[in-house]
Amino acid sequence: MRAVFMADPAAPPALLRLMFHDCQVQGCDASILVDEDANGVQITSEITAARNFGVRNRDSISYAKSLLESQCPGQVSCSDVIIMAARDAVAFLGGPLINVPLGRRDSSNIPSSAVADSSIPPPNIQVGDMLRLFAKKGMTTEESVAIIGAHTIGATHCVNLMNRLYRSDRPSTDGMNPAYELMLRSACPRFSLTPNISIVANDLTMVTFDNHYYRSLMAGQGALAIDTAMASDPRTAPFVARFASDQDQFFNAFSSAFVKLSYSNVLTGNQGVIRENCARM
Repeated sequence: MRAVFMADPAAPPALLRLMFHDCQVQGCDASILVDEDANGVQITSEITAARNFGVRNRDSISYAKSLLESQCPGQVSCSDVIIMAARDAVAFLGGPLINVPLGRRDSSNIPSSAVADSSIPPPNIQVGDMLRLFAKKGMTTEESVAIIGAHTIGATHCVNLMNRLYRSDRPSTDGMNPAYELMLRSACPRFSLTPNISIVANDLTMVTFDNHYYRSLMAGQGALAIDTAMASDPRTAPFVARFASDQDQFFNAFSSAFVKLSYSNVLTGNQGVIRENCARM
């Protein structure tokens, strides 16, 4: 994975996002890696979901899996490779090295794009819905705020910001810093022809896994609505402030949340399969 990260600076956040999207749909089972033409049969696969727009680096997982197959055939699942790649991505960018349990198996049941779209949270998710979503994964409020801290690396596509920036009925309590809003509007103009391509950094240290994200939130500089809302909601604001002032506490809570997410609804033992080719059933 280090070779992948060195060749492509955007790979670490992409692999972390890949893990989130895989685990969110029906558990961490590598179903997101199956191509829509798997085994020569056209299927409406999970990866074609609208909310999986921009998911990339699936080929990096397949590459790592092929190396494992050459040394340990049939022993390591694609789902474990996804988790280990995401773990390594966090550590490579300066975050904690998380000790994750292994032994997952891959699903032989691939959800449709409709199921994926109904399971992956929208970019305008509210604090209450976010807390309920992660509570189903066994996370506390502190861990929920910490796992959203994955936004400390990478960028957000403008298409996910257009509604927030230009809706006529946006609440006055939105909390976005006016100067920051002007910057976002400049980067993502209302009638842009390329909102699916244009991006904005999640924070000023987008290639470093640190607590700068939380300091930005306290200044009203969160790109997504959930970012800004967490800094003002009484349920989450104390944790935002705590993580902004203490990076170690953020790392500890993020590590705990990461492990809970990575072991959500996993298949083990005789359940599922271990795919030889991650993109094929």
